[in-house]
Amino acid sequence: MEHVDLAVLRALRDWRAAGRRALLATVVRTWGSSPRPVGSIMALRDDGAVMGSVSGGCVEDDLIARHVHDAGIPHGPPAFVRYGVSADEAHRFGLPCGGTLELLLEFDPDAASLADLVARLDAGALVRRCVRLADGAVTLEAADRPDALACDDATLAATFGPGWRLLLIGAGQLSEYLATMALFSGFAVTVCDPRSEYRGGWSVPGVVPSAEMPDDAVRAFRPDRRSAVVALTHDPKIDDLALLEALGSEAFYVGALGSRRNNDARRARLAEHFDVGADALARLRGPVGLYIGSKTPAEIAVSVMAELLAAKNGVALPPAAGVAAAKAMLEVSPDGAAHCGVEPLR
Repeated sequence: MEHVDLAVLRALRDWRAAGRRALLATVVRTWGSSPRPVGSIMALRDDGAVMGSVSGGCVEDDLIARHVHDAGIPHGPPAFVRYGVSADEAHRFGLPCGGTLELLLEFDPDAASLADLVARLDAGALVRRCVRLADGAVTLEAADRPDALACDDATLAATFGPGWRLLLIGAGQLSEYLATMALFSGFAVTVCDPRSEYRGGWSVPGVVPSAEMPDDAVRAFRPDRRSAVVALTHDPKIDDLALLEALGSEAFYVGALGSRRNNDARRARLAEHFDVGADALARLRGPVGLYIGSKTPAEIAVSVMAELLAAKNGVALPPAAGVAAAKAMLEVSPDGAAHCGVEPLR
C-alpha cells in the first residue's frame, strides 16, 4: 500500500495527464472534533472516482453530488467550502458533535506541475507546494523540514514528503506479520535477508526483497527522517551490521528484537568493538516494542508496530510502557523479592 498522499497525487496526475477534469480538495481548517486532520487531501474525477478522503464519507458524497451529478466541476480559481457549521449540517455530513471543517478546492490542477511534484517525491525529496489562490498557479520548492500546512487569504502552502518506509532485517515469520501491518499502515516495506533459506519462504506481496548483506542494504535504503529500521534475526552477525549503519542515519526509529540480556550485550558490543557513541546507542530501541504480554509472532508484531507508530506520530510514551521497564517491574513481587527464572526472547 502506498502512503495515502502519494496515492492521491499519483491518481490525480494520471487523470489530468489523460485529459480528465478533476479537483483536489484539501482540509485547511478544523474546529472542534474532525474526522480527518488538517492537510488531508482527496482527488475527485469528473465521473465520480475518488482517491483519498477528507471526512468519514458524507462530505465526499456531497462533493460528488455537487461536482459530478449536479453542476459538474467548475472552471476558475480555487474556492473554499465549509461543512458542519450548524448542528444540522454536522449531523447531515456525519461530522462529530460540534465538528466543522473547511476545504480548499482546486479545479483542474496543472498536469505538468503534478507530474513534477510526483517525480520529486519518488526521488525522495521533501517538497513545498504553494498555491496562489487568486488564480490557482502552483510553485514547487525544496523544503528542509515537513512544515505544517499554512493557508491564508492569498496562499496555500503544503509540504509533501516521500512515503513512510520500513526496512526489516530478517525474513522470518515475525517479519511477515510486521510487514503486513506496516503495509496497511501506509509504509513501503523492504525486507533484507542474505540467508536464502529464509527468503525462499517469504509470502507477503508488495514487499521489496533484498538479498544483500544488511549493512549494504541499509546504505542502499538511504534511511531518512521518514524511515524506520528494525532488526529481527537474533543473529548478531546480521543484526549488528544493519544497526551500525542505521544508527548513523536520520531514521526516526531504529530497533532490535531480543531479550534484555541480549540487548544489553548488543549495546556493550557496539560500544566496545565498533566505537558506537552514547548518543547513537541512546537511539537504539531494544527490546523493541511495547509491553503487552505478547508471546506469539503476531502479538509481538502488534507490540512493535504500536511503538513504531507512536514514534512516527510524535507520541512520547512513558518509559514503563517499554518491554524492558515493564518486565523489570513485574519481576519484583509486592514484598520486594525478585522473581527468578529464565527470560524468554522478549
